[in-house]
Amino acid sequence: MERTVENTVEKILRVMKENPKIAIMELTKQTGLTRRGVEWNIDKLKKESKIKRIGGKNGGYWKVLEDENNELGRLKKR
Repeated sequence: MERTVENTVEKILRVMKENPKIAIMELTKQTGLTRRGVEWNIDKLKKESKIKRIGGKNGGYWKVLEDENNELGRLKKR
């Protein structure tokens, strides 16, 4: 199960990077998850500070922070 969740998270992050303005309903089509499944994963990614929603539902977009967090972690280790 852990690998499946990881693959799903990777897919959501990839799709958000490719299309930051993607809607939840489009994410359901791209991932094969239910709306609730997408929302659960988005909540998880927000709590882990991997994504952030900039703006509102209609005019906003997703900012993927994962790459920034990884880079900061590498800089701190130096």
